[in-house]
Amino acid sequence: MIIAARLAAIRERLAAAALRAGRDPGTVALVAVSKLQTASAIEEAYAAGQRLFGENRVQEAEEKKRLLGSLLQGEDPLRLELIGALQSNKVRKAVATVSRIHSIDSVELGVRVSRTAKEGGLTMPVLIQVDLAGEAAKSGVPERDLHSVLQTLQAADGISVDGLMAIPPYFEDPDDVRPYFARLRVLRDQAVERRLIARGELSMGMSHDFEAAIEEGATIVRVGTAIFGERPAKPKT
Repeated sequence: MIIAARLAAIRERLAAAALRAGRDPGTVALVAVSKLQTASAIEEAYAAGQRLFGENRVQEAEEKKRLLGSLLQGEDPLRLELIGALQSNKVRKAVATVSRIHSIDSVELGVRVSRTAKEGGLTMPVLIQVDLAGEAAKSGVPERDLHSVLQTLQAADGISVDGLMAIPPYFEDPDDVRPYFARLRVLRDQAVERRLIARGELSMGMSHDFEAAIEEGATIVRVGTAIFGERPAKPKT
């Protein structure tokens, strides 16, 4: 019941942040980041009404899909989304496993996803990850290239470019990250105006700053530790 209580608290905070911004809380989707969490933890969250779950690695998403197969079926299914980096050699498995990819960080990767999905008769919803700060440890399409990347992928079959995603620098004070959230919103608005994205999705904000992200326009927030607690240690390989 701990996870259910945490989810309820997060939903209350999400709704309050949306209302402060004059928005309908229903316009903000919560993705529960289930990286390294057990199937039973995900089942508890599902029982508490959570339906969207984010995985960082394709291999782990495959395993979760195998363990939770029955919950991914029916009229109100659990959905797995890939929020971590996607390697080109894992594209085929990703397309077969997840319902949306948040982390398309190059035109080449987007084209590969589109071709793979088209081969399978699918249309894969994707978000374009934007590099807002030039951090070496993070990937993403540079701002200067975003327009051309969106033009190419908007015309591609097999994918639907639904919006943008970013992982800004970490700041202890969530207010310090607001300029990055606001910048992504401006880039989204420009893309919508130019009809380069199918929807206006903005995936930004995590456990420590999701309220600021919502106030700056996020339509998707990715929350893990605030729901599940600290992640278990990564198994040694």
